Amino acid sequence: MKFVVDSGSTKTDWIALDTDNANLFETQTQGLNPQVLSDQILVERIVNNYDLYKHRKDVNEIYFYGAGCGTRPPRELLKGVLKGIFPNATIDVKEDTYAAVYATATKGEKSIVCILGTGSNCSFFDGAEVEQRITSLGYIIMDDGSGNYFGRQLLRDYYFNVIPKDISAVFEKNFDLSSESIKTNLYRNPNPNTYLATFARFLINNKDHDYCQSLIKKGFDLFARHQVLQFEKAKEVPTHFIGSIAFYLQDELREVLNGLGLIPGKILKKPIEGLVEYHRNLH
Repeated sequence: MKFVVDSGSTKTDWIALDTDNANLFETQTQGLNPQVLSDQILVERIVNNYDLYKHRKDVNEIYFYGAGCGTRPPRELLKGVLKGIFPNATIDVKEDTYAAVYATATKGEKSIVCILGTGSNCSFFDGAEVEQRITSLGYIIMDDGSGNYFGRQLLRDYYFNVIPKDISAVFEKNFDLSSESIKTNLYRNPNPNTYLATFARFLINNKDHDYCQSLIKKGFDLFARHQVLQFEKAKEVPTHFIGSIAFYLQDELREVLNGLGLIPGKILKKPIEGLVEYHRNLH
C-alpha cells in the first residue's frame, strides 16, 4: 500500500493505493504544516485518524506534498514524524508547489503554477524542472492574495473602521471579533495563519459588495505583480492555480490576470486527483 498526500495548512488529503494503483480508500486530517506545528501536534493529527492508524504497518510508500515543506529542516521534521508512525514505509516529502505542478501542468509544457489557499506561492515550470525565485517568509509578511492575507486585511479594516457599515454589520454577525478572541487566536493558539484564513469565507460569501470586490482584486493584483510577473515569460505561458481562494474567486482572479496581460490557465480547488494520476503514470 502507498499513500499520496496533499497537505495544506488547513486540511490534508490522503489517498491509499494498492499495488495496482487502484484506490483503496480516501481520508482527511487537519493540516500538517511543519513550519507552524510541533512534532507532537503533527503526530496527534495523524494517529487520531482511525484509517491511518489502522493501516500504519501496511504502508510501504508515502509521497507527501505539503505547505511549510519548502526548506530542509521542516521536511526532515515531518519525515521523522511520518517514519515514527509508518515504520515500514519509504517516505518522500516535497513542498506543495510540486503537487500543484504535477496536478496542472502537462509534461513538456512551460507554465507558471501558483497556489492560492490558506497561503500563497508561485513557481515557473519549464516542462521538466520547477523554478521558484522567491523564498517565502511566511504568512506574517508575505502570502499576498491568500486566505490569511484577506483575513488580516479584513480584521485591520474592521478595527480601523474602514469597512462600510452595512457590510461591517454582516461581518460582526458571522465572527467573534472581540479583541480578546482575536489576540488569543493570533498569539497564543496554534495555526494563526489558518485562523486568519477562516475570515476569507466572508469575502467569498459577500464578493459582490463593492468593498469586497476592491479588497479581492487588490490582493490578487499584489500577488500577480510580486509573484507571477517576476518571470520573463509570464505573458507568454499559461498561469495555473490550485487552492480554494483561487477556485471560489476565479472570476475576480481571471479579471486581474487579464488586466495585466497574463494568460489564465487551469484553476483547481485541490490537486489531489491530478496528483494521484501523476503517480499512477509513473509506473
